[in-house]
Amino acid sequence: MLWYDQLASQVSVPQVVNDSKTPSGRVHVGSLRGVLIHDAVYRALELRGVPARYLYGIDDYDPLDELPPVGGELFREYLGMPLCNVPAPAGSEAGDLAEYYISEFLDVFAELGVDPEVYRMRDIYRSGRFDAEIDQILRNSDVVRRVDREVANAQRPDDWHPFQVICEQCGRIGTTRVTHYDGEQVTYRCEPNLVKWATGCGHSGRISPFGGNGKLSWKLEWVAKWNNFGVTIEGAGKDHNTRGGSREVAVRCLGEIFGKPGPMNIPYEFFLVRGAKMSSSRGVGVSAREMADLLSPELLRFLMIRSQPKRPVDFAPEHDKIVRLYDDFDRLRAKARQPDENPNEKRLYDVAQVTLEDDYYAPPFDLLLSVVQMPHLDVEREVTGLKGAELTELDLKHLRARVRSAQVWLDAYAQDEDRLELQETLPREVGELAPAQREFLHQLSKDLAEVSWHPDKIQTRIFDTARLIPLAQPKAFQAIYCALLARSSGPKAGNLLAFLDKDFVRERFAETPRPDVRAFWLDTDLQERGLLEWLEKIKDSVVEASATARFQGAQTSPAGQDDSVVRGLGVVELRITTADGKSHLKRHLLVNVEDVGGTLAAEYGYFSDQAAKLVQQIGDQIGRTVPFHLADLVTEQSS
Repeated sequence: MLWYDQLASQVSVPQVVNDSKTPSGRVHVGSLRGVLIHDAVYRALELRGVPARYLYGIDDYDPLDELPPVGGELFREYLGMPLCNVPAPAGSEAGDLAEYYISEFLDVFAELGVDPEVYRMRDIYRSGRFDAEIDQILRNSDVVRRVDREVANAQRPDDWHPFQVICEQCGRIGTTRVTHYDGEQVTYRCEPNLVKWATGCGHSGRISPFGGNGKLSWKLEWVAKWNNFGVTIEGAGKDHNTRGGSREVAVRCLGEIFGKPGPMNIPYEFFLVRGAKMSSSRGVGVSAREMADLLSPELLRFLMIRSQPKRPVDFAPEHDKIVRLYDDFDRLRAKARQPDENPNEKRLYDVAQVTLEDDYYAPPFDLLLSVVQMPHLDVEREVTGLKGAELTELDLKHLRARVRSAQVWLDAYAQDEDRLELQETLPREVGELAPAQREFLHQLSKDLAEVSWHPDKIQTRIFDTARLIPLAQPKAFQAIYCALLARSSGPKAGNLLAFLDKDFVRERFAETPRPDVRAFWLDTDLQERGLLEWLEKIKDSVVEASATARFQGAQTSPAGQDDSVVRGLGVVELRITTADGKSHLKRHLLVNVEDVGGTLAAEYGYFSDQAAKLVQQIGDQIGRTVPFHLADLVTEQSS
């Protein structure tokens, strides 16, 4: 069972799931984690047939305690006032600052398929719905003070009451302190120095605490919600769930004042951006709206719920992370196609969807990032070719969503090094590639001639060619990206090449300046110890082996040197086929005749003897005879 199904399996009676948000700034994406965690639980309850409601509160009676990023100093006079009583920024159609921020967040809810019953605390307080809870809590202010002291080690004055009045003179709620309650009215003072972020006016008075004249302190507001709404499930971030923290205080107060247990808890970690926590009021991080514009809805849901709640989610809109996220989701989709074998993956995939849909075809995201940057390509036509069949309406729906995601990322988040541009001519950087990389490009040009122009076939041929140079795979792909894009990285090479004209690709690779054969041999030399260690690892899987010895001697000696001194190199090339059908080539530099000296014939004879001995040693190690061919002298710059 996944975590939300485990939680849902523990209950059978009707449930009320609750979550809330203070709209003190543009709501960052981290706030969506709580929304989607509670939504996953609500969906799990529904799936099990447990009657459930999902409530979501807008805590707009909280005070403005920081200058908002939009407007800044223009809002200084409103510091300390309820957010719903603070005007919206100039030019906004919203009626107040709270609505200005929360309306955007609620729009994202709809896109993600989240449909809770939304309530606003201004309405709850002004309607009198919390009057009974306010009365009961104020009558037990001594209990609250004691719990604060015992649980949180917070020392409250003997006249402190967990309630804040909206000052009748200045309209601030964050600066008032209630010191007495007689059952009908509270006595309060708007204190100039109660908090650092706002200045009270000094007014004192008596007023009824009911009908929206003030609000409970937020821990006790939590208690009032749980009691009044009958909340049975509500999680909270790790900052509220520490020992002696606000959650523990609220649960204890609920028990001592109303005689009820606290709701089932779902402690969850923060959503981080590059390891840092975000803040709505300070505008730190990526907003929920921006992330919903970047990621398609099912990807954003997947990002938030795939991990256990107690594990942090660390995501930034960077190339590697967004590509990896889409790749992870596509792997999940693939596994979900076999629900009997992968029930958890199927369940996670279902919960990640906005509405349940059939499977669809979607190309890798890194490929789309490349295609949308090539204006000569028609994305839908190319993806149709990649699928090998006409795209369905569902295919097109998700393809267009991914294209939008790719375009948003390119417009808003891509760094210069992330951008791709197909080079019109061979980049000069190709000449700086290592000899083995340049020889690889030449050989690949030949090897691609008979390849079916499909991404998987191309990718396989790239691997095959690289093994027979030999060239490490990362270096092989680096050479391809350099020749086409003038950069060292890019999307999956088979996908990229499949979208380009075959003749263009082959001609481009063939333009690469070939290396001197001596430089090529030196670049691909595997020292004897390395060769023997590699053979030891694969010897049990060898099905075929052969060796060729090649020798290059200079035709003329350098000026000023004796003609009897011949410069040359000799190599043994070992070709191995393993049980998986793959062919490998390893090259070992056997002798540098500059170190031996002598005539061409003498050095050739020395080399051939040494080559034969090495091949015999190889045969002994792998337990089979290795056919050995001594090639003619190599005198041209070719391999």
